[in-house]
Amino acid sequence: MQSNSEQEREKLKEEYKEHYRKMRDAKEKLRRSKYVRNVSDAMQNMNADELLDSVDQFLGTVRNKMAGIEARLDVAMEQFIDDHPDEAELDEELKKEKAKDTLKQIKLEMGLLYNEIEEQAENLDVEKTVGRKSRSEESDQKDQ
Repeated sequence: MQSNSEQEREKLKEEYKEHYRKMRDAKEKLRRSKYVRNVSDAMQNMNADELLDSVDQFLGTVRNKMAGIEARLDVAMEQFIDDHPDEAELDEELKKEKAKDTLKQIKLEMGLLYNEIEEQAENLDVEKTVGRKSRSEESDQKDQ
């Protein structure tokens, strides 16, 4: 069995513990009430007009930035579209280039062919008969 003094000591310990718990709870309530009072004072001291003005300024700044960003995006998209034509335009340009190349090749071949024909004609000993007067007609004209 426990002695009487030990029982009293345990009883006092419990009383002290309870007392410290109450003190801790009271300090916590005081801290919370100070926080609530500070928030309440801040809310009362706030001027709604100033708050709304600052919010309006902030929103105006955000809108201006967004308008600038949208404008830059539009310019970039137009430039991208101009720099990168669609497939149909590319196909059409490719066809035009091929047609030009083919035409150049044909002209080159025709020119070479014409040059070959002229060379062959020069190498041939051919008398011109069309548009030429006969020798008897020439002598008749001289006589007159």
